[in-house]
Amino acid sequence: MKERGRDHRTRVTKMLIRKAFTQLLSTRPIQAITVRELCERAGINRGTFYAHYRDIYDLMEQIETEMMEDFQAVLEPLLVAKGPDLTPLKITTSIFQCLKENADICTVTLGPYGDKTFARRLINLGQERCLESYTAFFEGASRKQLEYFYSFVCAGSIGLLEKWLSEGMQQSVEEIARMTEDIMMYGIGFLRSS
Repeated sequence: MKERGRDHRTRVTKMLIRKAFTQLLSTRPIQAITVRELCERAGINRGTFYAHYRDIYDLMEQIETEMMEDFQAVLEPLLVAKGPDLTPLKITTSIFQCLKENADICTVTLGPYGDKTFARRLINLGQERCLESYTAFFEGASRKQLEYFYSFVCAGSIGLLEKWLSEGMQQSVEEIARMTEDIMMYGIGFLRSS
């Protein structure tokens, strides 16, 4: 029972640290954030921070690693699904669900002080998985066509994600995924079906 209580406290503490960190990172670069001000904002002492992280950069690395693992877990089923179980909508819905669960780090990553190399790593990870899935879905397309399609879709999806985040994610994951799929599949024609 004590172990479960300790795990809960650890999760709550890390959540408070993450929230304080992403709030600070949305206003200034990581180099300008101190452990002291982060602890004050999170309502914890420095010893508690150092029990979990070496420094601010270790905190950022752990947050990014957790999100990368979440993203990989979302993409993994895409390689297994075949036939009617594999649709762009399922792919897109899974991705947007992961992004919603990590909205704080997405907002920071897309902001002026975000880690653009992390965003690129997420896009690259998604590219390999999605290209394999899209190869099965778009059988006649060449690898080069799929790469261009993926680049186009990523840029558009990032724009949609930024808009969705800025509006407080009012649309459900399913709504934003459906809109994304319709834009991907029908381009400007999606406006006619609205």
